Amino acid sequence: MSSWSDHAIWWHVYPLGFTGAEREALPADASPLPRLRNLEPWLDYLLELGANGLALGPVFASETHGYDTVDHFRIDPRLGTEDDFVRLVERCRSRGIRILLDGVFNHVGRGFGPFRDVLAHGRDSRHADWFRIHWDRPGRDGAPFDHDDFEGHHHLVALDHRNPEVVDHVTDVMRHWLALGADGWRLDAAYAVPPAFWAETIGRVRAHHPEAWFVGEVIHGPYEPWVTGGRLDSVTQYELWKAVWSALNDRNFWELGAALQRHDGFTSTFRPLTFLGNHDVTRIASQLDDERHLGHAQAVQFTVAGVPSVYAGDEQAFTGVKQQTATGDDAVRPPFPERPDELAPFGWPVFQRHQALIALRRRHPWLVRARTRVVTQANEQLAYVSEADGSRVVTLLNVADRGHRFDDARRELGELHLAVSGHGDAPDPWDVPAHSWAVLVEATG
Repeated sequence: MSSWSDHAIWWHVYPLGFTGAEREALPADASPLPRLRNLEPWLDYLLELGANGLALGPVFASETHGYDTVDHFRIDPRLGTEDDFVRLVERCRSRGIRILLDGVFNHVGRGFGPFRDVLAHGRDSRHADWFRIHWDRPGRDGAPFDHDDFEGHHHLVALDHRNPEVVDHVTDVMRHWLALGADGWRLDAAYAVPPAFWAETIGRVRAHHPEAWFVGEVIHGPYEPWVTGGRLDSVTQYELWKAVWSALNDRNFWELGAALQRHDGFTSTFRPLTFLGNHDVTRIASQLDDERHLGHAQAVQFTVAGVPSVYAGDEQAFTGVKQQTATGDDAVRPPFPERPDELAPFGWPVFQRHQALIALRRRHPWLVRARTRVVTQANEQLAYVSEADGSRVVTLLNVADRGHRFDDARRELGELHLAVSGHGDAPDPWDVPAHSWAVLVEATG
């Protein structure tokens, strides 16, 4: 059954970085700063790109980067107030833009109210069972007890998802913001939470918001259990993300061919969230060794099944390398100018290429559920076809230092027409120049 999410293309923004917010929370007596309003001049830009969804990174009160939440029911004062959020929803609604929120429900910051109560009252706290606490060993931070955390980050306190009150809390949070106009949730670190917890909370939320969409951050496969067991609608397709840039850098399309086969298997169960970048990884323009292959990566994302997400700035060829340091995310989470017309001129050709590929996808909306199979494969060439409803789109990739004529694919698939490419119009759509790509479609009309 089709839903609005089948037509969603997200523009993903990390609000604290995008708006140039302070690195740490404001003082308790400081007035909120309405920075969510800074997103409003970018909403028409989002539509011009071809997207129709705004995927927001954390917007709730936190200690630093947003993933150390201290109050799930309050907008971070560095970004504004609940009224500013409602205003943003209204501006998006008037343009037909959906909103996805980022829910951090695996862990919380140490300033989270229930955890502060545990620090103050120990075992006597009514919230003592909200967390996975080890009372018999001292904490690493001077506390009289230790606790589980998120992947060694001790300031991120792990919740105990077996506790019914934690289930109630997360359910109430998701329902609260959906009632205020959000359309769905990205569930941070979903892989670290038992699927049964997601099944319970999402089931309760859907009873009140049946059209809400839930995508979980899952890095390693298998992916299907999070959909079938956790009742998620989608998960982040990290396998495809890695295979795209790795295959292009190594000029090894066998890796991408195998990943496309895996991807095709996933799409028989759900619509994966596809991406080339996000707030946690090196920018795709920096990840690729050869800038001529950026278009290849974008072509893959928009010609296979799934729900595409474009990380803000990638459509302008922003660069940035993630570092494993305390400030290592800054390069991939930079502040943006006040308005799109203040962007540097070098990125607009990449923006236009995104427009062309997204327009292709809009003309072929069945691609969201397409089945993909590889037709021609070599180290430096790949041809695959994505098909559904009796229609097909063919993608040709060439990373060799010389042109390549995809005669084998042509013989199998017949005559098709060039829709968009990295080299403009060509007399023969099957003849792809060195370090270029093409997407072919059947004639219409």
